Amino acid sequence: MRQKRDDQIRIKLCGLSRSCDIEAANHLQPDYIGFVFAKKSRRYVCPAQAEMLKKKLEPGILSVGVFVEEEPEAAADLLASGVIDIAQLHGREDEAYIERLRKLTDKPIIQAFSVKGEQDIHRACESSADLVLLDAGSGGTGKAFEWNLLKMMNRPYFLAGGLDPNTVGEAVKCWQPYAVDVSSGIETNGCKDAGKMKAFVDAVRHVGRA
Repeated sequence: MRQKRDDQIRIKLCGLSRSCDIEAANHLQPDYIGFVFAKKSRRYVCPAQAEMLKKKLEPGILSVGVFVEEEPEAAADLLASGVIDIAQLHGREDEAYIERLRKLTDKPIIQAFSVKGEQDIHRACESSADLVLLDAGSGGTGKAFEWNLLKMMNRPYFLAGGLDPNTVGEAVKCWQPYAVDVSSGIETNGCKDAGKMKAFVDAVRHVGRA
């Protein structure tokens, strides 16, 4: 596993669903990979499939389970079994939901926010989740929100939406997020593309070395 400096930008490759995706991730050594448990998503994986893929994942890479208004017990079960290491809430989950999940697990929680304006940034800053993720829309759309709103952030965050190998370097250089999260930006014809995955990771790390 690569040694990570405290100031180095973390990388999350999300929406992995095939063994070849995991093989590519093992080679690239991102900090996180994501399994999408939202059934309406074309990137959906069932718990059994995620368990099989997690067994192929190198131990130093953390797996994040992406949930959209799932029962907290279901997320907690996947955390307890080790299929995922972190829960990411990507729907309309509120503080009451986070409180319910906290009673079931002590594993980290990421809360995602669809950023439309200043009020969404304020909500993200006030979230009790361990980390927050800022995206445009419902995630996985490849669209960016108005990044100037990031000036208002007062806590570490994952930056998502509109990132790909061509845009992530400038985003990292300008905003220095805690982490970057990508899904559609590393796909070709709806499937993860190992070449684009490598180009994305290289672009982030190139800025980190500059």
